[in-house]
Amino acid sequence: MGDLSTAILWGFAILCVKHTIADYFLQTAYQFKNKGIYGHPGGLIHAGLHIALTPAVFLVLPPASVLQAIAILAGEFVVHYHLDWSKEQLVKRYELTQGNPWFWHLFGLDQLGHSLTYLVIIAVLIR
Repeated sequence: MGDLSTAILWGFAILCVKHTIADYFLQTAYQFKNKGIYGHPGGLIHAGLHIALTPAVFLVLPPASVLQAIAILAGEFVVHYHLDWSKEQLVKRYELTQGNPWFWHLFGLDQLGHSLTYLVIIAVLIR
């Protein structure tokens, strides 16, 4: 496997680990309970945690410029925030609980959206 292929795989692994840390180890009840309120500091802090950890990927896939790094982080912040907010809106609107299959469908789609965001980040970094 070539150096670029290895870097891409490491980059994706780093972003997946970063996601797990931010979503499952660092996310507080304050963040979780307030992600569905648009503009609430809880959701903003949560998205901020994600972008605070994202630069770890730059160790294996360096950005072409500081401007590119800032654009990646800003884009991830906006996308992550709105994916989470949208999921929470649907969960509340349809009163979904963990016993409802649609709760898990939305959870899975949310996680897929985040993973696809990481593929976009990698695509931008390797251009």
